[in-house]
Amino acid sequence: MPRRRLTEDERDLWQRVARSANRLHPSSDPAKPDLRDGPVPDPRAPSAPQGAAPAPAPVPGRMTFPKPQPHSHPKTRVDLAESVGDRLAREPVRMDRNLHRSMTRGKLEPEARIDLHGMTVAQAHTALLGFVMSAHARGLRLVLVITGKGRKAGPDHAAPMPVRQGVLKHEVPQWLRAAPLGPLVLETREAHRSHGGTGAYYVYLRRRR
Repeated sequence: MPRRRLTEDERDLWQRVARSANRLHPSSDPAKPDLRDGPVPDPRAPSAPQGAAPAPAPVPGRMTFPKPQPHSHPKTRVDLAESVGDRLAREPVRMDRNLHRSMTRGKLEPEARIDLHGMTVAQAHTALLGFVMSAHARGLRLVLVITGKGRKAGPDHAAPMPVRQGVLKHEVPQWLRAAPLGPLVLETREAHRSHGGTGAYYVYLRRRR
């Protein structure tokens, strides 16, 4: 059976339908991208890192606070008051080191001594001034100052403020360092136990000029 030819009207209708139809598969030609699915990304533009989530948009009217940063806490340091003997032992040695070693070991015999134990602070200060100045004037070098270790106050001697134990033991090194005795004293150290131990001080005087 011979194929029927299309009429002019049928051919015109078919061409209009073909022009209005969309292709089912995009073009495979890279030089002709398919623009129906949106703009083609620029290959030169930096791409976003994979796995990075976009930052959330700020909520209007809501306050934001910075994220706290980890920090190290300072170590708690407790300073305990050291004894007078320990503080004096840390001071640099100014006298001859061999004599200093012999003195602290109790092998040097003091040339004079004074006992301030039982005196008031005012009495002890006056007596120490006269004793040290007289010993230096006589050319003595090593003298012994006895202060006593001090006693703790009993329950019948309660005071509104804490009272330091052994007031003279703490005051005598200060007096020996201050004027007018400071220029006369070369060294002050806690005595050896053979000469009173923590209840006495070796005082090594400067040479008289």
